[in-house]
Amino acid sequence: GVYTVVLESGELLKASLRGRLKLEQRPGDQVVIGDRVRVAGDGGAYTIEEIFPRETAITRSRFGGRSVKVLVANADRMLLVVAAARPKTRRDLIDRLLVVAESGGVAPIIVVNKMDLQGALAVAEELGGVYEPLGYEVLRVSALTGEGLDRFGEKICQGIAALAGPSGVGKSSLVNAFEPEHRLRTGELSRKRGTGRHTTVNASLIQLRCGGLVADTPGFSDVGLWGVRRSELDSCFPEFRPLLEGCRFRGCSHLHEPNCAVRAALDKGTIDSDRYESYRAMLEGSDP
Repeated sequence: GVYTVVLESGELLKASLRGRLKLEQRPGDQVVIGDRVRVAGDGGAYTIEEIFPRETAITRSRFGGRSVKVLVANADRMLLVVAAARPKTRRDLIDRLLVVAESGGVAPIIVVNKMDLQGALAVAEELGGVYEPLGYEVLRVSALTGEGLDRFGEKICQGIAALAGPSGVGKSSLVNAFEPEHRLRTGELSRKRGTGRHTTVNASLIQLRCGGLVADTPGFSDVGLWGVRRSELDSCFPEFRPLLEGCRFRGCSHLHEPNCAVRAALDKGTIDSDRYESYRAMLEGSDP
């Protein structure tokens, strides 16, 4: 029940939540990292007196979709970190995390780490070929060699940047490489499965010397239901948006209805088939 609050001056203090705020109805937990609050106190004890409305939210469903967990509030951008290899990049996971960002109003940026590994260039070029035409920026970086760290720093040194991606891709290693004094925990890959072990267990907001705030979130080996309703999912795919008015039926699922503009574009090859398969899989598992 005690929270660490950073003031506009940069000073840190501990504050408890005012009792009446605990009774207010808010999506997810009452206060999460990134929330903007007003505090009051006499220099000894401080309380959170007001929680301002969230402008953006990175969320996921919990308890089988019956409630929503807010991971980060007011993030300006999501840095979706994947590895060029070890662990292998999963396109379906990238697509799900892009939907998380789109649905929460957060600007996503794809970061391909471990560019020092053999075959990394081909992986980065493939991802760039798919996602850059959709308007997504794709950065190539290496926490080991320092490649691309300047560009990476530009993205995390303003406002709140949320790091997301599966375990083992090097999210914490990138922050350590950019500002070593943070010494965030990093882990090795599982030798048996080639996947990452969770080293970040709680979401935390990290103050950077350059002025930015980084939301370091636990790694995701899988991204399940994320609180996105079926009726909203197609608008989270930028290549679908210009086509939605062209569908014959309002509320078209783009799966089986006749005269569907999205499926027509798929047949013509103007929509990536793997992206469409990601949409179909998410639609089948989305909230009502």
